[in-house]
Amino acid sequence: MSTDAIVLLKNDHKEMRKLFRQFQSAGENAAARKGAIVKDIIEALTVHTYIENEVMYPEVRKLLPDLEDDVLESYEEHHVADILCAELHGMKPDDERFDAKTTVLIENVTHHVEEEEQDWFPKVRDGLTRTQLQDIGARMIELRAKAPRTPAQPSALKKAIDAVTA
Repeated sequence: MSTDAIVLLKNDHKEMRKLFRQFQSAGENAAARKGAIVKDIIEALTVHTYIENEVMYPEVRKLLPDLEDDVLESYEEHHVADILCAELHGMKPDDERFDAKTTVLIENVTHHVEEEEQDWFPKVRDGLTRTQLQDIGARMIELRAKAPRTPAQPSALKKAIDAVTA
């Protein structure tokens, strides 16, 4: 298993895309199935954003100061995803806005993933050494085991993001 941070994050992205496709193909009268898929999406996104926010973004911010604006934008995109996850976590699959909110989450995360993979990751790979990416990845793997599996409430999310970006 690779410890390259970018490879690890791309693997997470691949898993999220798979979950997104499952949700989108579940059909209109599949509330229970959609609920289970969204539960998996929320867990995957909660873990993923946590390790990026706690390890990847702070390290890149420190080592590649020219990418500061990209990192700050990524924090904000995570904040939006975290709020949507927290709201979905408190909803039932047959709630009127459940499908719509999940669709908005999928659209936002898909946009974020595309930006990371097409623009940000190449800059990071160019700016860091293989050893640096492996060290960051190893810390991400270690933190993944301790990462939260369910979203924090929106007010706690804002406090956490504000503390990281201060």
